[in-house]
Amino acid sequence: MHKRKNIVAAALLAAAWLAAGAVLAQDYRIDHLEPPFWWSGMQNKKLQLMVHGTRIGDTEPVLAYPGVRIEAVTRVANKNYLFLDLLIDDSAAPGRFDISFKHGSKTARYNYQLLAREKGSAQRAGFNSSDAIYQVMPDRFANGSAANDSVAAMADKANRKDGSGRHGGDIEGMLKHLDYIADLGFTQLWPTPLVENDMPAASYHGYAATNHYKIDPRYGSNDDFRRLASEARKKGIGIIADVVLSHIGLGHWWMKDMPTPDWTNHGGKFVPTQHHRVAVQDPYAAVEDKRNFTTGWFADSMPDMNQTNPMVANYLIQNNIWWIEYAGLSGLRIDTYGYSDSAFLTEYTRRLMDEYPNLNMVGEEWHKSPAVVSHWQKGKVNFDGYVSSLPSLMDFPLAEAMRGALANKDEGFNNVYEMLSYDYLYPDPGNLVLFEGNHDLARMFSVAGEDYGLYQINLAWLMTMPRIPQLYYGTEILMTSTTKGRDDASYRHDFPGGWSGDKVNAFTGAGLTAQQRAAQAFVRKLVRWRKSQPVIHHGKTMHYGAERGTYVYFRYDDNKKVMVALNKSTDDVALPTARFHEMLGGVKSGVDVISGRSFDLTTELKLPARSAVILEL
Repeated sequence: MHKRKNIVAAALLAAAWLAAGAVLAQDYRIDHLEPPFWWSGMQNKKLQLMVHGTRIGDTEPVLAYPGVRIEAVTRVANKNYLFLDLLIDDSAAPGRFDISFKHGSKTARYNYQLLAREKGSAQRAGFNSSDAIYQVMPDRFANGSAANDSVAAMADKANRKDGSGRHGGDIEGMLKHLDYIADLGFTQLWPTPLVENDMPAASYHGYAATNHYKIDPRYGSNDDFRRLASEARKKGIGIIADVVLSHIGLGHWWMKDMPTPDWTNHGGKFVPTQHHRVAVQDPYAAVEDKRNFTTGWFADSMPDMNQTNPMVANYLIQNNIWWIEYAGLSGLRIDTYGYSDSAFLTEYTRRLMDEYPNLNMVGEEWHKSPAVVSHWQKGKVNFDGYVSSLPSLMDFPLAEAMRGALANKDEGFNNVYEMLSYDYLYPDPGNLVLFEGNHDLARMFSVAGEDYGLYQINLAWLMTMPRIPQLYYGTEILMTSTTKGRDDASYRHDFPGGWSGDKVNAFTGAGLTAQQRAAQAFVRKLVRWRKSQPVIHHGKTMHYGAERGTYVYFRYDDNKKVMVALNKSTDDVALPTARFHEMLGGVKSGVDVISGRSFDLTTELKLPARSAVILEL
């Protein structure tokens, strides 16, 4: 099967290159000019335009606009491309101007626009530890408009019966249910990628871009995405865009006419990565392993971007800045972070943070070791001198430790306790994003053996750790999956009520079981409570070694103390409170946030089996 895919991929690439070489001299035209527009008053005064069109490389570009000038023109071997470096100084006012591309008596024109920036754009606040993030897969969350389920010109049509097919969820569906997300208490929304993925199959996941500047029409339009961000802000919700730097989809328009032979790694030939992710920070790593990790393709349908090419690097950086500015984003989630060229990532994070000093960006480094994950965080002093400006990372080590504790009936919380103790490896552990699940993992309720007590323990822990918490859509209604092997379709079922005719509607509660309604109420209560608790957002932490299936820790500041006690045991456990005297000195009782019950703490804390308490002292 893989051999057949490789042959098909090679044939597509060969056809694309033949098509590019067969272009005959004709009238000059512009098929793509990216970024399609920009803004005046940006921190970085330089802007590189990629211009693509028939024989456009033969032309001479000129423009006349106050405060804007062409600083350099780069021509490449492919005559269908031209790269223009513009210098836009502070005197450049918002407005339109023509860029003319001349050759002899022939001229192609593009009317370019500089927009005015939104007030406060540069100083926008990114997501932080006071937030709680709700993650959705747009295709599987809600279908707000059946009219865009399939698009005639795009190969992958809607088919809800196919677990790997498109199901019709869209931006309109998210817009219609912003109130639901806000009512649960969430303040950030992370949709998986929304840009065009015109791939023949499995395009719903969004991680194989075919156009970096266009929202996939099966989700909506660019304006729809901007409207989503605007309407979400009115409800106190920021939007975190999911971006992919390391690879694209084979159906990307570049692949029909490559800008340069080295635009993708291995000259457009499929060479798979072997996923040796530690190689780029291993003092003993072979150079070949380092090279393969960052240049190998994820799949034969996903060409790997060559970020050592400065024009590729610049394109990706500008594209992410463009979406932040255009849509008014509060942050980025960066897929497969370490798979990108390390030097590129240094420049990428520096430039984005120079432009938006208060923005937050979270990278995905899927590894169980905090030594590996912390390598990428801003402020880390690495043995090899590597420097990063990335503010945040997904806390896979801590999340996996808890998932392991939930899955293993004989395992207590010792691995969770010890993993948190490694926080000294991170420059800023409180800015990490901790999650109970995501689109690549088995559903947490299933991992916990569908044990509601363990489910509550996990969420009480998630919402009180010194982290930014993230919940995967459907966790609040106990959605389940297989736990055997990798089964993406199983982790990505449709959210009930998101489609007309659904028998169960989780948005209204119709058809939910009593336990599902209880879980939804539990999540709402926890997330809303956390929203108003500075001690959880910014307070200090003290924890105690896990014993007898329990784990106890405190969040505290000068104004408040909160005691969290988890009991995984199937038996009630009484914990002598003398052990916690450093935190409990003078404290006689605490009220549980979850149940409202008062607990006497004078001599011991009595924990029911399979339970969590969050005590305000």
